[in-house]
Amino acid sequence: MKNWMKIRPPFSIALRPVRMAPVWMALAWVALLAGAPLAAAQTPSRFVGAVTALGANTLTVKTDQGQSYPVGVPATASLKRIAPGQRNLSAAQTIQFSDLAVGDRALVRLDPDAPAGAAQALQIVIVKQEDVARKQQMEREDWQRRGVGGLVKSVDAASGAIVLTSGAGAAAKTITVHTSSATMLKRYALASVRFDAALPAPIEAIHSGDQLRARGAKNADGTEIAAEEVVSGSFRNISGTIASLDPSSSTLVIKDLATKKPVTVHITAEAQMRRLPDRLAQILAARLKETARSGQTGQRTGQDAGDAQQMISHAPAIPFADLKKGEAVMLVTTEGTAEVTAITLLAGVEPLLESSAASQDLLSNWSMNTGAGAAEAAQ
Repeated sequence: MKNWMKIRPPFSIALRPVRMAPVWMALAWVALLAGAPLAAAQTPSRFVGAVTALGANTLTVKTDQGQSYPVGVPATASLKRIAPGQRNLSAAQTIQFSDLAVGDRALVRLDPDAPAGAAQALQIVIVKQEDVARKQQMEREDWQRRGVGGLVKSVDAASGAIVLTSGAGAAAKTITVHTSSATMLKRYALASVRFDAALPAPIEAIHSGDQLRARGAKNADGTEIAAEEVVSGSFRNISGTIASLDPSSSTLVIKDLATKKPVTVHITAEAQMRRLPDRLAQILAARLKETARSGQTGQRTGQDAGDAQQMISHAPAIPFADLKKGEAVMLVTTEGTAEVTAITLLAGVEPLLESSAASQDLLSNWSMNTGAGAAEAAQ
């Protein structure tokens, strides 16, 4: 898995006009590291976001909702630096204003006693951009090393066992995910493609056909895993031709080859879009046909699907403007019938549609393993 899973828990912070208490700090840490939504307010007393500008004892923080707040930083303000994953200020490092940099993640607590109309910081807690990048890289490597993913075949809530299928045809593999009371279970929010918006959910929320990714201790052949984290969601596979495009709203209408009905697809900044070069599409189509035949003769190995997914992940990324009316595309999207949001879109797929079932399995597993970068790298 390359860049699909960014694990950042959502949060809420209760407002208190008092000094920071341990409970507040725990919630603040979640907010600072998560980059999750903050409840909107006219004049927030504290907010979280990225530092976008620095001046003479001033900084500007842009929240995850897009609001920008310029803040004065007097000499009396408390400035602290914490590491990603740090849950309180007991080991925080005191820093100077000159240590701040654009791109750092900041939690700002305003001074309630500042003059009217003057936003002044009472406390600023920083996670440095380079610290976040370092942790993200470590998380990516850990998900690659200890992660598994696939489509849910069955769920036994009583025992905590979830059976997955990964790959297609002769490359298909069955994986049993063992969960316990200590396993962190999360699920995508409705119509969301952002892992940082995933919410805690019980195992009963997982259903056959869902996509699922788990991380933990695997057995030698990777067919079983004792999961520490599990993320699941219900998604839809669509193959079809583009009937119309609206660049102003980044939407397109697909004629679904399976249902023969139009589907409106929203393309967000998180969507991964790639185009297969003609030669690569022909190679993949040939492999799918060969894999389908080997499903009867048993001559192929599970390496094929992994190779094919790697080939897809290295296909050139494309912008919305590169899509054309009338061309065939394959997508993994959020659930929905007439309106969906794209997670992954693959263009240049005409040769693959000759083996549509295997192609869809391939795309599903690709989206789990090398998706849009929204969920693999934590915090």
